[in-house]
Amino acid sequence: MKNLLSVDDLDVGTVQQIFATAADMHDVQRREVKKLPALRGRTVVNLFFEDSTRTRSSFEIAGKWLSADVINISAKGSSTSKGESLRDTVMTVCAMGVDGLVIRHSASGAAHQVSQWVDAAVVNAGDGMHEHPTQALLDAYTLQQRLGSLEGRHVAIVGDLTHSRVFRSNVKLLGMLGAEVTVVAPPTLMPSGIGPWAESAGFHTSYDVDEVLPTADAVMMLRVQRERMSGGYFPTSREYTVGYGLTRDRLAVLGPDVPICHPGPMNRGLEIAADAADAAQSVILDQVSSGLAVRMAVLYHLLAGEETSA
Repeated sequence: MKNLLSVDDLDVGTVQQIFATAADMHDVQRREVKKLPALRGRTVVNLFFEDSTRTRSSFEIAGKWLSADVINISAKGSSTSKGESLRDTVMTVCAMGVDGLVIRHSASGAAHQVSQWVDAAVVNAGDGMHEHPTQALLDAYTLQQRLGSLEGRHVAIVGDLTHSRVFRSNVKLLGMLGAEVTVVAPPTLMPSGIGPWAESAGFHTSYDVDEVLPTADAVMMLRVQRERMSGGYFPTSREYTVGYGLTRDRLAVLGPDVPICHPGPMNRGLEIAADAADAAQSVILDQVSSGLAVRMAVLYHLLAGEETSA
């Protein structure tokens, strides 16, 4: 695996190998000295053209804990704000001898295009409404830690599917690992043409969250991405919450052992109630911890030589 641009770059064996490494990396978080020499002498650049807290911070910490030299570049602080093209920016950065490039961009396909221009390993940290493969990896890893095997488990993904790259990566990866996936959204936030894709990929679609939740072994709530919306996708926030939010009443329908996920950032009171976000069965903070471990594992597998061991 030279790059990680999409879940399509993975197979079951590679995923389980990443998860095994992530379990070892998780142990590093419990150490007093959180440092491994695996990527000493390597340079990783986090190039983020969209705002981020969890993804950018976890990639930065992941690289530093593996002893890589990590540089963060944001759009506001780069020459793109002066009109420089994406190609010129990444070519300039990689001309400095960069080994790994972690990129987030608002344009779908940007990470794939960047990988054609540079020799450095490229990790897609989210490209437009396309994919977010490391988020899917950390979500599946978190659920596997909680539920064991995902084979035959029913995972409900609820929310703004139209604008979600997380959903697109998750249905691929969870399906690959044997989970039964149902995606739920109001008609205006269900991607057009999803029917043939769902049929070929083996996941289900629904407009009725109350019909799906009682049979779910895990629930993933997605953020309503209002910054990507240019029109009226639903009449009011209150109506969305009543129809599709994980409210206190819907929380009571779930079994006490059903994990609640959210990729963040959360709109509390919109797609998820505070009672659900802070419930004992919530694994939202576990996802953050798992995200660091999984991103350490991804960087390790991409950048550590075969002779290097953790």
